[in-house]
Amino acid sequence: MKYKKSQVVMFWFLPLITIGGLFYPLLGYLVVAMMAFFLALSFFRGRYWCWHLCPRGAFLDIALSKVSRNKPAPAFFARQWFRWSIFALFIGFLIYRIIGTGGSLIAIASVFVVMCILTTIISIILGIPMRHRSWCVICPMGTLQDKINRLSKKG
Repeated sequence: MKYKKSQVVMFWFLPLITIGGLFYPLLGYLVVAMMAFFLALSFFRGRYWCWHLCPRGAFLDIALSKVSRNKPAPAFFARQWFRWSIFALFIGFLIYRIIGTGGSLIAIASVFVVMCILTTIISIILGIPMRHRSWCVICPMGTLQDKINRLSKKG
């Protein structure tokens, strides 16, 4: 399989954040910066981020695709109610964890590192028995990008 050059570059951001972030938590702010930039990009390009620039997506395509059983994800994964439930669950957890930091900038950055690790573990758990990008169907970032793109086209 031929990978996009952008995926080969972005692939390295995942271990940088998930492993490097354990030793230097401020790397969690890379997650915040990427989220902000690519949510803005979604006004114009929809989920372009997901298929070209997402470090986790690159990891799933380059590494996990080799061990995936390539079975379809359950149909309910694509249902809006399920995707928005996952979104609410993760945002709720994120807010709860940020409130618990007491405002410490290092602790807030650590929350984003932990969220990146958690979602990476979930993506691996889903991607081995199913298609390697099964996580992408329910990804909270992708769900929000879809919504932002649809709203931008209405205006």
